[in-house]
Amino acid sequence: MKKILLIEDNPEVRENTSEILELAGYQVTSAENGKMGVELAVNSKPDLVICDIMMPVLDGYGTLHMLNKNPETAALPFIFLTAKAERTDIRKGMEMGADDYITKPFDDIELLNAVESRLRKVEAIRKDIQPTRDGVTELIGNIQGIEDITKISSRQQIKHLKKRDVIFTEGDTPQGLYLLNSGKVKLYKSHELGKDFIIKMLQPGEFFGYMALLEDEFHALSAEAIEESEITIFPMEDFYKLLTHPMVTQQFVRMLTGNLQSEHDKLIALAYSSVRKRTAEALLELRVRYHNLKSEKPFTMAIAREDLANMVGTATESLIRTLSDFRAEGHIEIAGSSITVVNTAALEKMRN
Repeated sequence: MKKILLIEDNPEVRENTSEILELAGYQVTSAENGKMGVELAVNSKPDLVICDIMMPVLDGYGTLHMLNKNPETAALPFIFLTAKAERTDIRKGMEMGADDYITKPFDDIELLNAVESRLRKVEAIRKDIQPTRDGVTELIGNIQGIEDITKISSRQQIKHLKKRDVIFTEGDTPQGLYLLNSGKVKLYKSHELGKDFIIKMLQPGEFFGYMALLEDEFHALSAEAIEESEITIFPMEDFYKLLTHPMVTQQFVRMLTGNLQSEHDKLIALAYSSVRKRTAEALLELRVRYHNLKSEKPFTMAIAREDLANMVGTATESLIRTLSDFRAEGHIEIAGSSITVVNTAALEKMRN
């Protein structure tokens, strides 16, 4: 049974509203002012808060402010219940993070529809969202409230890239959140001597460029397409709007930073592993990222030797010699720029 906290100073309105909600199957806890409401929210952990604005002791705006300050209650869905319907009041509630607004007088259906809609959207946000353009659009749709941020998904920009097109470079001011729809993109860092080190090879469905947004800093890496690709760019200001919702922040953090441990492991390997081991690791990583592992066909990929060398973290000449050794040992086949892995087990053994 879902629990609802009702904060309303008018005894008659409080009683009638509680009765409507209880008849609909909700467990209702009520408070006559904001101060009592905040204490009940912390102690009872409701699924949703309905709160009047004009109240003694602590008004609705103060109540919402206090709930947002507490990590335990910051993510609670919040609906304002008030006779004040001026646009300035709605705007103030929107800017503070309210999820919906119901004006008095209201009928049973209007109240229950608002409550059910908000609870459904909370459940939708809590479920896993796929890291795709449709997944982000779904996430955006789930958090629509009185603030009406539906424009976020309509303002996204789709961009088609040619091979070697640069998306952003180190030191650039961030413009938005990027999502790779198709193709391949490399994230790399340049050394002062002119050498590049590829931090990550992206596959479709992966976000990038978000660290600069989260840290409010310039880009620390560069991004470049290594083949014809398509990306979606979500505007920076709209990304920040999404992050004003605690549950959305949690969803994005989980979605965007799930690969940090693997990148950390890669940097450790770069410091302590041999070129042979790092080359085997790079080929296996590419296989996992760009090959259907259920396919019986061997993994084949065309990749510039310079890019692969930058991924391994070695000179191009050293990479070419290592690949020649792998071919002589029967681990791979080479045809032009294409490399085919024919002995995955040998590379796995080499990596371990």
